[in-house]
Amino acid sequence: MADAVIRTEGLRKVYAGPPSFGGFGPLGGRPPGVAPAGPGAAGQGASGHGAANGQRPAVESLDLEVGRGEIFGLLGPNGAGKTTTIGMLTTRVIPTAGSAWVAGVDVVAEPARAKQHIGVVTQTNTLDRALDVRENLVFHGRYFGMGVKQAKAEADRLLEVFRLTDKRDAGVSTLSGGLAQRLMVARSIMHRPSVLFLDEPTAGLDPQTRLSLWELLRDLNGQGQTVLLTTHYMEEADTLCSRLAIMDHGRILALDTPTGLKRSVDADTVVTISATGDADALASALARAEGVVKAEPSPRGVQVQVRGGRGIVPRLMTTASEAGFEVTDVSVAEPTLETVFIQLTGKDLRD
Repeated sequence: MADAVIRTEGLRKVYAGPPSFGGFGPLGGRPPGVAPAGPGAAGQGASGHGAANGQRPAVESLDLEVGRGEIFGLLGPNGAGKTTTIGMLTTRVIPTAGSAWVAGVDVVAEPARAKQHIGVVTQTNTLDRALDVRENLVFHGRYFGMGVKQAKAEADRLLEVFRLTDKRDAGVSTLSGGLAQRLMVARSIMHRPSVLFLDEPTAGLDPQTRLSLWELLRDLNGQGQTVLLTTHYMEEADTLCSRLAIMDHGRILALDTPTGLKRSVDADTVVTISATGDADALASALARAEGVVKAEPSPRGVQVQVRGGRGIVPRLMTTASEAGFEVTDVSVAEPTLETVFIQLTGKDLRD
């Protein structure tokens, strides 16, 4: 990719013990005595131990490029390696091996310089509760070298853009979850970073607030802001992202546009059938029908993936009836990102 603003080569992370995360401070860097990761560091973790302890890598051999101006999404179940990936790209986590660059800066060799190019919004509220809303923005700008006048002017501009002007003097502890999240996004772009990293930015927000944040992110992207986000919401990924990578066990399983990923499914139609009786037995019966690629129980009944959807509903209903089931509801849809996600990562619950 000619204009890649994020690039990784063979990026790997093995935790020798409990995960250890560095600070977010703009002047922070690599802990004293820890050498940069690179070809000679293969197999070595932050504490000097490698994979000899048998622990599975959190991220394994990650090669990734994100273009300037993209909204790029990382999807994956819990423990897939999404947060560790963002941690390495934002200098909080030291890679075991491999290399990563953000805006052309090696994030391990030059962490302080790399931080000038990144904005980060984490899953948890990191606002300074000793400061009011406007002060959180002004102080952030000052950390990144802005003069007092410039920092105040930019803070006032962002308060207006993010519809927070009426809260400018409020303590951050009085903000709702949605308002706090908007303020964290505003703070993260205060110094105009090359890349905005968002780790599950809408987790726990109500639907109205989530839609509002989507609108703000689309506006930022329309102005050229590159965004890398992780999310568990398939609709969010489908709506916002120009490209998506689905991760599991530290590896990328698929990478494409949302449309391309949905087209990668063997089926072109998904039929969900609710019926009386045992769902597993119904799935077994429907799996034998002509054109069925896969049939399995789902929360709403049995989900049937079909190739060649013409006339499929009558065939499935006949098959169910002949097997002794009374169909109570049928719905037909195209494959979704959730279909792709489950097909690649499975249905097992993750911690």
